[in-house]
Amino acid sequence: QVQLVESGGGSVQAGGSLTLSCEASGGDHSRSSMGWFRQRPGNEREFVASINFSGGNTEYADSVKGRVTISRENARDNTKSTVYLRMTTLKLEDTALYYCAADSLYPLSWKVQRSIDAWGQGIQVTVSS
Repeated sequence: QVQLVESGGGSVQAGGSLTLSCEASGGDHSRSSMGWFRQRPGNEREFVASINFSGGNTEYADSVKGRVTISRENARDNTKSTVYLRMTTLKLEDTALYYCAADSLYPLSWKVQRSIDAWGQGIQVTVSS
């Protein structure tokens, strides 16, 4: 079973930047696609971005395309993988609880969320004016 631990959240002013990190350990995380979802206040959780296990393929939600970059590092000994979400030109509407996810399939946007293999606990990002 893959365990996911997010970090890097916090408060930032509109127009600013923030990078979220998610460390995956346990299970066969080195072969897992990974990604980010978010739940904005009063809304359902939605897809943000995902990346395949090699890092060679990425996908983004239209709402963040051009402002967000997903990347990953896989440790050579396969003890852990880390996925990053670099967010720039942040908007008030980017305020949300961000969740890291991992699954054996790619792309994550095609997955029914309840069927995704593993989730992080969520980390808050707050954008203020």
